[in-house]
Amino acid sequence: MYRYLALLPDAAADSANLGPRLSALGLSRHVHLPGLDVYASAETPVQVCPGNRVLIGHLFSRTGNQSIAVDQLPPSGLRAFIRHLINECWGEYVLLSGDELPGGLSAMRDPSGGLDCLYAPARGFVTSDVSVTTHAGLFEKSVDWDFILNNLVYPHLKTGRTGLVGLHHLLPGFRLDLHRGESILEQVWDPWTFVARKERYTQAEAARDAVRQSVDAVAKRWAETDEHVLLELSGGLDSSIVAAAISGSRATIACCNLITPVPGADEREYAIPMADAIGAELHVDTLGFENAYLDEPPPAQAVAPSTWFLQHASNALKASIGARIGARSYFSGGGGDTIFGYTRTAAPAADAFRAGGLAAGFLTVRDLAELHQCTVWKAGQLTLRKLMTPPKPPREPELTFLANSAERQAFVPHPWHAAPRSALAGDRERIFDLAGTQIFRDGLARSVERHLRMPLLSQPVVEACLRVPSWLWIAGGRNRAVARDAFAETLPPAILHRRSKGSFMNYSGAVFHRNRAQLRDYLMSGVLASRGLLDTDALLRFLGRDLAQRETTFMRIFELCAAENWVRHQG
Repeated sequence: MYRYLALLPDAAADSANLGPRLSALGLSRHVHLPGLDVYASAETPVQVCPGNRVLIGHLFSRTGNQSIAVDQLPPSGLRAFIRHLINECWGEYVLLSGDELPGGLSAMRDPSGGLDCLYAPARGFVTSDVSVTTHAGLFEKSVDWDFILNNLVYPHLKTGRTGLVGLHHLLPGFRLDLHRGESILEQVWDPWTFVARKERYTQAEAARDAVRQSVDAVAKRWAETDEHVLLELSGGLDSSIVAAAISGSRATIACCNLITPVPGADEREYAIPMADAIGAELHVDTLGFENAYLDEPPPAQAVAPSTWFLQHASNALKASIGARIGARSYFSGGGGDTIFGYTRTAAPAADAFRAGGLAAGFLTVRDLAELHQCTVWKAGQLTLRKLMTPPKPPREPELTFLANSAERQAFVPHPWHAAPRSALAGDRERIFDLAGTQIFRDGLARSVERHLRMPLLSQPVVEACLRVPSWLWIAGGRNRAVARDAFAETLPPAILHRRSKGSFMNYSGAVFHRNRAQLRDYLMSGVLASRGLLDTDALLRFLGRDLAQRETTFMRIFELCAAENWVRHQG
């Protein structure tokens, strides 16, 4: 829904018939400043700020959560202006400026990453959608094969590179200066700020109230901004909390839930009471095997391999429901596991010992034992190991089914992987996972026609949850304990006390079994194999044998197919 293109004057001058080409794509020139032209679709909010700056997207005040008109913003230098946006506002936005950098362009992306931002230093543009630049003749796609191999070794990792030569992501919470074909990046928001000792909540009640207030305020603000919402209600805790938060808004709310022909993903026993609790209609659709298209073209805006058949199939069904009911946006509980401290390690107990001493540590060991249904002795052993073992790297290489050349691929860290030396283990895990959530919006076709809102990844919620120490999230032996307590009065008991999680693993396994021969032919005859990136012998051996019980290696096959699918459609 957010579609914009910002151009330096030279870039605009070099492209013949630019205006008519962009007009054919639904973009018109909204802003013409001495050093900056901004084109946008009619649905994209664009405002000119004091100092000849341009704000694209939605901006809200921290006090009252009201929409901000840019004439309310204080005139100041660019750095002070950005600090004001970061500290006093929130939303989904990109700030553009041409004044402070003669002949260049500055851009800043908000910490939530809700509005995409791509840039090409050599071509002089910043945009939300690469397909706009290709159709306008500003950019020609060329696959970056070094990136593709690195992406196969370290999948689902966003670092600023894309799969196209000369095109980059501006990561959330970063500022970009683009000048004479060169780019300089500066981090203006850092998640490590909010886990520092002086920022940490010390009382469970304060943490609970902060989480409740931030989720309620953000979710209601987005719902009332969009007016008609389709909530993707899985039946799990996270989407149910989003449902509870938007239930008191003035928006029209409907919910959807997907089921499959095989067990594991049918969450209706949880989704139905939650939809009833908020008085919303629940649309249930079946994700059949006929929906699993293995060679579905990726969305035109996808600039790296990301989506696979399950996402394509669920996208299509949700888009159909959204169109049928006239929704203006999709709401998702995406990111909830990370934000609400859902952990499978002993890090919270180790953190409690380091930050709170023996009493806090032993109390959390008991919580850990209850959480994982093990003995206190076992939980203590795991905690001691976590305390004594050096931190693990943010990611381990995934070399399964790759040629030997993959072993030489270096890990390129996300900037948020730069943990302070004093960082607690639980904070490392949470912030490393938070960096991983930045792929959640990538390549989702349904977000082309309607906004995809992830309230739990909005800046105020992220900051409030980071301030909650890891040991409070497992209080009483419950995962996501602070979030459960915050919404205890509004969640149905079955959801509030639920420990299990639904899974599409059985469905994915069934799709693999039904399409084994097609998957083999797809990869063996594909571009990745022809370039020598795959270990074809290992692939053929795996695809020729029966799966062991509970084996999930087949998911790696789908990862490879997603990469193959993306590169095939870049010509």
